[in-house]
Amino acid sequence: MEYGYFFTGFPGFISNQLIREVLRKNECNGKVHVLVLPNMFDQANTERAAIIQEFNLSESQFEIIKGDITASGLAIDQEIQAQLESEVTHVFHLAAIYDLAVPKDIAYRVNVEGTRNVNDWSKSLKNIQRYTYFSTAFVAGKREGILYENELIKPPGFKNFYEETKYEAEVLVEALKSEVPVTIIRPGIVKGHSRTGETIKFDGPYFIMNFIDRLSFMPFLPKLGKGESVVNLVPVDYIIEATTYLSFVDKGAGKTYHLTDPKPYKVSELYAMMMYELMKKQPKGAVPLALAKGGLNFKVLRRYLGVEKEALDYFTWKGSFDSSQAQEDLKDSGIRCPDFKEGIAAMAAFYQENKHKRQFQINIS
Repeated sequence: MEYGYFFTGFPGFISNQLIREVLRKNECNGKVHVLVLPNMFDQANTERAAIIQEFNLSESQFEIIKGDITASGLAIDQEIQAQLESEVTHVFHLAAIYDLAVPKDIAYRVNVEGTRNVNDWSKSLKNIQRYTYFSTAFVAGKREGILYENELIKPPGFKNFYEETKYEAEVLVEALKSEVPVTIIRPGIVKGHSRTGETIKFDGPYFIMNFIDRLSFMPFLPKLGKGESVVNLVPVDYIIEATTYLSFVDKGAGKTYHLTDPKPYKVSELYAMMMYELMKKQPKGAVPLALAKGGLNFKVLRRYLGVEKEALDYFTWKGSFDSSQAQEDLKDSGIRCPDFKEGIAAMAAFYQENKHKRQFQINIS
């Protein structure tokens, strides 16, 4: 049977890169369906044209469907729905609000209710072979210590509403495993491509680069806090390649995977590597994290530095992600998580080239 792929989250960066990898892996076998909000249609159509040209697809192999995950039935036209029920074999649900500063009501509507709707919709598919859901390793919230892939434990609290609503959404998808072949992907903090540095927005680890860059006029720069916590950064190419592989092998069904760096670095080490690549300098001294976070309570300072205050919560959190199951199931694929050091030069070069372009910087509220 010909594959039918259904993606949410298009034309987002991870979604469009995942589509490319799925087409590569399956030698362009099958048809791509993407669910797109009406106001994103033009942007989606531009990305669709690029993929069609890149892979020499026929026009009929890539279909844009107007819809909305927050609506019942995903607001898909009934005639199109009838077609999808028989054609779709693989669902990739990526659509979510990823902003650490997102208000609870918006996060809940998109991340939780949206996922509930995609879950319900997936049960209407007659030939579904796999439902791959993009969660996050940070469903662990404020739990610390070693965190395992087979755990889904409600933590004592969450650092932000993004974490909280992604946890609630994963609970819903976990329950779906008894009805549909599900693979849950929990990435760490995603950075740009390990070889090209390419990304589409400077958030996550790029907040550190913004901080360093915007204070580069100073004679020296201190570290933020002691920097003893570990921050788990993973390049987007590892996420894409591993997800594609695990979504099409039988052993991936019914499992949850931490796509995290098995050998992550401390905040202090990451900070020093970034500073050296951007400024050829090493940090001197340290600013207490409480003082830094207090300063970021002021919007003008947050915007000047290009840093969300919520990001600093990850500089003191002491959780460690065990990724044994992912490493075991990827063992025969040749896919591994590149060491952060391997990609820092490309990451810094891409940042330097694009740091003044508004479309890469997120809106700091």
